[in-house]
Amino acid sequence: MVLEGLPSGYRPPILVVQHIPASGPTHLAEIFARRTRLQVKEADDKDQLRSGMLYFAAPGYHLLVEADRSLSLSQDDAVHFSRPSIDVLFESAADTWGAQVAGVLLTGANEDGAAGLEAIHRNGGLTVIQDPAEAAMPTMPRAALQRFAPDYILPLRDIHRLLRELE
Repeated sequence: MVLEGLPSGYRPPILVVQHIPASGPTHLAEIFARRTRLQVKEADDKDQLRSGMLYFAAPGYHLLVEADRSLSLSQDDAVHFSRPSIDVLFESAADTWGAQVAGVLLTGANEDGAAGLEAIHRNGGLTVIQDPAEAAMPTMPRAALQRFAPDYILPLRDIHRLLRELE
């Protein structure tokens, strides 16, 4: 619902971390390619970020961004029992891009993402948290809200609208 309806000419690259088991193939890129107008792919090590591309973290690998606008994959230890970890991506984006990054934290069952979103906030980036009242699993949004006050606390439909405005 958040990414559906973004126009094919949407300029910012979008990076997504979904907690999925490393065993077996994932079909997230294929599923989202059918549901969105964006170009979609599973991130590869050293991919150069392209405008309008939706990148999914590969199962079993942390996803990081580099200063040269490339992506890195890492098999470092799990963070909050997760690899890929939202915190790892958000912290690398905050360190690399500072105020030029926007982080969106949605539903989830652990605290992953809270520290990374706070890092984005500290570095002047835009921070958005899904309203815990509508989240299927509100642990992640609540964990972030206990750490800091984000720029926005929104239901999914309004997060979608905000993303369109960021274009």
